[in-house]
Amino acid sequence: MSEKPLVGLNADFRVANRDGAAFTYVASGYFDSITKAGAVPVILPPLGENDDIERILDRLDGMVLVGGPDLDPRRDGFMLHPTVRQMDPRREDFDRRLVKLIAQRRMPVFGIGVGMQLLNNVCGGNVFLHLPEDLPSSIPHRDPLDPGHRHALEVEPGSLMERIYGEGEIRVNSFHHMAIDEVAEGFRVTARCPDGVVEAIESTDADWFAIGTQFHPESDSASALDLRIFEEFVEATKHVPAAMRLVA
Repeated sequence: MSEKPLVGLNADFRVANRDGAAFTYVASGYFDSITKAGAVPVILPPLGENDDIERILDRLDGMVLVGGPDLDPRRDGFMLHPTVRQMDPRREDFDRRLVKLIAQRRMPVFGIGVGMQLLNNVCGGNVFLHLPEDLPSSIPHRDPLDPGHRHALEVEPGSLMERIYGEGEIRVNSFHHMAIDEVAEGFRVTARCPDGVVEAIESTDADWFAIGTQFHPESDSASALDLRIFEEFVEATKHVPAAMRLVA
C-alpha cells in the first residue's frame, strides 16, 4: 500500500494575555477534511527562520493555507482601513515567507479564505479592503447574525471548479468583507459571485497545482460536495516529482 501524502497546515496564533499563554490553533474542519481526502495533516507553528521552513517543506507533499483574520494592507502598499481585523504579525510574517517558498518550489497549495488572498498577494495581486465601500453594488458577503450565510456562485468552464461542481450556478458559504481585486499574474478567476466578487482562482501554469477559494469548504456550513476540492488537491500531491518541490 502506498503511503498517504503529508499535507501541511499553517495555523492561527494568539498572543499571551492575562487570561492565558500564547498559543497556536487550527479549526478542526481543516485537518478533518484533509484526513477524509486521504492525506495526513501536519500542523506548522509560526516559525521564524526560513531554513526551518525549508526543512519542513522538504518533507511535505502539499500545503493548505487556512483562513483567519485580515492581512495588514500596509505590507502591500495600501493604507490601513478601519474595518480591517488584523492578523497577528507573528503569523503574517510566517505566512508570507511560507507562501514565497511554496511558490518558488511550485509545491501544490490550496488557499482558503484569507489563505487565497495571501497566495494572490504574495504572487503579485491585491485585494479590496472592504467590499461595502470598494464595491457598493455587491451583495452582502458576511452576515454577523448568520454563520451559515450563503450566496450563489458561477463557475468558469474548463476549470477545476467546474470539474468539481459541474455546470451552472451553485451556492457556497460566505464570511468575508475583503476579496481579491487584481488577480496575480499566472492565475485566473475560476468562480465568481453573481455580483462579480472573486470566489476562486487557480494557477494557469500546468506545472503548478495552486488553487484558492474565498468560501470555506472545510466549515460546518459547507456542503458534502465541497469535500471534493480537498480530494482533488490531495490527488494532485501524489503526482508531483520530489525534485519539483526543491528550490530552483
